[in-house]
Amino acid sequence: MLSEQSTPVVRETLPAVGAAIEEIADRFYGRLFDAHPELLRDLFNRGNQANGEQKKALAGSIAAFAGMLLEHPETRPDAMLARIANKHASLGITSDQYKTVQEHLFAAIADVLGETVTPRVADAWDEVYWLMANALIALEAGLYHRAGAAEGDVWQRMAIAGRHQETPDAVSFTLRRTDGSTPARFRPGQYVSVQVELPDGAHQIRQYSLSSAPGRDDWRITVKRVRGKAGPEGEVSSWLYRNARAGETLTVSRPFGDLTLAAGDRPLLLASAGIGNTPMLAMLGDLAATGSTRAVTVVHADRSPADHAHREELHHLVQALPNATLHLWYETPGDHAPGAHAGQADIGAVALPEGATAYLCGPPPFMRAVRGDLLRRGVRARDIHYEVFGPDLWLAR
Repeated sequence: MLSEQSTPVVRETLPAVGAAIEEIADRFYGRLFDAHPELLRDLFNRGNQANGEQKKALAGSIAAFAGMLLEHPETRPDAMLARIANKHASLGITSDQYKTVQEHLFAAIADVLGETVTPRVADAWDEVYWLMANALIALEAGLYHRAGAAEGDVWQRMAIAGRHQETPDAVSFTLRRTDGSTPARFRPGQYVSVQVELPDGAHQIRQYSLSSAPGRDDWRITVKRVRGKAGPEGEVSSWLYRNARAGETLTVSRPFGDLTLAAGDRPLLLASAGIGNTPMLAMLGDLAATGSTRAVTVVHADRSPADHAHREELHHLVQALPNATLHLWYETPGDHAPGAHAGQADIGAVALPEGATAYLCGPPPFMRAVRGDLLRRGVRARDIHYEVFGPDLWLAR
């Protein structure tokens, strides 16, 4: 909770800070990378910096956290914090890095707001920052402990045991521990980070959902290359698509992520689009392996059957579940997708069981539309879970 002396100050200044937060974030990253160029080269995703998404995500999370402290002082925004903490843990973020962020963030705030930032205002917003930072540090410590890793020590070398072409633009890789031991068990829906060295010497990192069920002696990730866009966006996926081959090794993190399949017997809705089907495959694989009889409604949207990675596998997994139904939408179905719908996914046309828990993954416009439809149909917001590949621009929602 905010202290009594800081609460009115934050309430009074939140509109000004909120209005300038994107400029503050822009100034913050400029200062941070000037002082620590290695962070842009080896930690932050250069594509997300170039397109501005990381700046928007930072701005949204800080403004949202401050707003929640004011409007709901008795609760902590655990869902938002858990999402950030899992992403941080998958990158090996350490507690000492929060001091570096604080230094450059508050310098940026002073640069943008000028004389508005009196010592009293600075102290109040410093309190906001450390409330959020200390909550994240505690959550990340718990994640490292559960992963059996020292703080930040999440990386391991894994061998590519196989490469399979799933679609013209997507490949899957099976990964095994280089020492032959069984890789760490994960929960269906979690992801790993993959770090690659690019031709310019930078070490860039990207997260990929584990796309097969847990309990195997290997992991599988599915990578879709990004084409037709200028700048560095998609450089890790494109590098893996072009260069990674069986027999080579990759630097891979331990599994993290909070979009995980809940135990129990409640009905499920698994809704995905494009490469967003990868965590759903792990969930379905786990349900099939454990003989689940849960009611499962599976919705997937894609450009065409040929662009649908793991299409046959999805059909087999749904068929293996006695109470599962599959609903497919393709923008151009062609003649190879009997029973599929043409166009965009329409959740309104799908019968949903009472009390369903929904899991969403795909492009943000798809998830936003599906979430809106579910809310209108009476699904509770707390029962709708999602995963974003990249900075989470929903944090302020």
